[in-house]
Amino acid sequence: MILGVSTSLYTTIHVIISLIAIVAGLIVVIGMASGRMMPRWTMLFLAATILTSVTGFGFPNEHITPGIIVGILSLAVLAVALFALYVKHDTGAWRWIYVVSAIVALWFNVFVLIVQSFQKVGALHTLAPTQSEPPFQIAQGVALVVFVVLAILALRRYRPAII
Repeated sequence: MILGVSTSLYTTIHVIISLIAIVAGLIVVIGMASGRMMPRWTMLFLAATILTSVTGFGFPNEHITPGIIVGILSLAVLAVALFALYVKHDTGAWRWIYVVSAIVALWFNVFVLIVQSFQKVGALHTLAPTQSEPPFQIAQGVALVVFVVLAILALRRYRPAII
């Protein structure tokens, strides 16, 4: 039991929140790379990403895991993104700080998705049982390159309206 629900249900809720965060985040980042603001999608992305990290801490662990470290880093990056967006309103240097922090937060989610996929999906696990094999490294490398390209496009094209 975790927070009064079965571990299975808690895991399902966590995964659903994570997938919502990733889909909303991809929509937001592609929007930024296209020069568009998407306030509702952005709010959903940020809220779901925060919930993803917070619910990740609810799983029973006897020691600090890589997932906990990624969750802590994600929350730190999200705090910067929230401050840049909602306090500083994307003005001046806060525009690029927001863009980079939002994209890094999304990349953390995708990074964990790839890790979990190679751990839990049989066919992927067979290809990279220790996650040090080329298929895992290629998947993570491709994801990183995609996010770097999206970040460059977003930094060049995203220009929020002055509030």
